[in-house]
Amino acid sequence: MSEKTAVEQVMSAFEEFKAANDNRIKEIEKKGVADVVLTEKVDRINAAMDKFEDANQKATAELLETKKALDDEKKHVDELEEKLNRLTLAGSADPAKRAEELKSKVNLWARAVVGAHTIGIPNLPAEQQKALADVTAEYKSLSVGNDTTGGYLAPMEYVREIIKTVTEISPARALARVRQTASKSIQLPKRTGQFAAQWVAEQGQKSETDGLRYGMWEIPTHELFALIDISNQNLEDSAFNLESEISFEATEQFAVAEGAAFVSGNGVGKPEGFLVAAGVGGSNSGSATTIADADGQADGLLKLKYGLKTAYTRNASWALNRTTLGSVRRLKDAQKNYIWMPGIANGRPNTIDGDPYVEVPDMPNEGAGATPVAYGDFARGYTLVDRIAMEMLRDPYTQATSGNVRFIFRRRLGGQVVLAEAIRKLTCAV
Repeated sequence: MSEKTAVEQVMSAFEEFKAANDNRIKEIEKKGVADVVLTEKVDRINAAMDKFEDANQKATAELLETKKALDDEKKHVDELEEKLNRLTLAGSADPAKRAEELKSKVNLWARAVVGAHTIGIPNLPAEQQKALADVTAEYKSLSVGNDTTGGYLAPMEYVREIIKTVTEISPARALARVRQTASKSIQLPKRTGQFAAQWVAEQGQKSETDGLRYGMWEIPTHELFALIDISNQNLEDSAFNLESEISFEATEQFAVAEGAAFVSGNGVGKPEGFLVAAGVGGSNSGSATTIADADGQADGLLKLKYGLKTAYTRNASWALNRTTLGSVRRLKDAQKNYIWMPGIANGRPNTIDGDPYVEVPDMPNEGAGATPVAYGDFARGYTLVDRIAMEMLRDPYTQATSGNVRFIFRRRLGGQVVLAEAIRKLTCAV
């Protein structure tokens, strides 16, 4: 719809609206109540006019912007005229004489500007060079480049937003099973041995099928902490809520430490990582330094996947970092089919050989002896235990003589592999 057509429609509707509304008012004055049909007509026309309100708001915004631009230009011209007035006239009381002197000064300055661009300042007459120098000196005398000549009058805007880089966190809780406890640790009974069923003849002698054994698996909880001292004056005068800010930072850094331990923690005073846990098996890539085999194919990854027991593959996923994922996208199987496939277009996650994957930043990159890829049912294979989710102690006493308040954040959690055969890892090796 053209602007002209829209305007015509609005004006036509408005005229019709006015006529109908006038009739409605007359009916009220005459009968004390408006005709229902007439009222509905007014409402209908009013609703039709609302459709053009968006265009109206746009036009209004454009008009306001235009006015602002004109006001700014007028202000600029006024400032320039004021500066030129100061340059010229000290002393002339006669308005006509002042106007004549101003005109002469402006003309001289304008000719000097043109001449400076055409023949250069050194080639200008002395009076024109002086006119340019006077204007330059006046400009410098009130510049913001120097605090004392105007810089103090042009303050900077302080934006109450902290620019932060992205903190990469391994999503341990998205993969592992998470349990709560009110004790220092949890104990999980575990089957450690099985008996074997035996065949027997019709009247054969049956003997005990020994071998069924059980053990106890304990997951202790460990402590994470962060300690920050902040001065009382900083807490009082800061433009930010510093308590809230450091609480957010502590939560984020606890998640970073948790994710790193989930992958490669040594189990000493921290959770045990699935890459270093005893019993977690795997396979080699077929290359000393990459996840591709010697022929550049994905045989190592496929051996890793199909080495896992079928029962675990129903909920299995890959774990690898973003750099390794870039390498996986280039790999093909023996039939020359890419093993990475997009699925977002069909409402499903992208897959590696049909299984979903999770980006885990703490997984190592490809390299000699590295284990850049893991595969398995992490929810069955790994358990995280929460004892204290988050605790903050505000201590105004310990550092009171130094004018500081001490904030201590702490968490207690544990984690370790409880079913090693549910997880496998790929090692860059021949």
